[in-house]
Amino acid sequence: MPDAPPATVEDMFVQTASGIRTDDGTMTLLGLTPHTIYFSDRPERIVGHLTTHRFLQWWSEGDDSFAVDPPNAVLAWGEPGEDAPEEAVVVISDPAVTEDGLRYHIETLQGALPATAGPCVLFIDPLGRPLSPVSVAGVRRRDMRRERRR
Repeated sequence: MPDAPPATVEDMFVQTASGIRTDDGTMTLLGLTPHTIYFSDRPERIVGHLTTHRFLQWWSEGDDSFAVDPPNAVLAWGEPGEDAPEEAVVVISDPAVTEDGLRYHIETLQGALPATAGPCVLFIDPLGRPLSPVSVAGVRRRDMRRERRR
């Protein structure tokens, strides 16, 4: 019986901020929390966090990095007292830390982003999909998980 293909573990990333500002094809997360959360779906169900600084260092690492293939992301925002948050789907690229926060260049795919808004969450697609555990990025992510467990 042939060996089964290696399992693929794809981490989704989550960034939270106290506000957002958009203009001229950019989106700035204001009051960004210092950690980016990651999680994976079945079969592994891995969850954890890493510094946003470290997340940005990995942005351009590997042949299938976010710099090569910018990820889709969903921005959800809302104000206290509103019935439900709003959301928009964007492609994010070229992250940069500014004096105001973390700025991404964006292309809006669905929905409309506000010029400003309060608390928000950015859900970022998996890095380098699909990945096998033996790919360069897969090995780096496996090493990253080991570092976080120490």
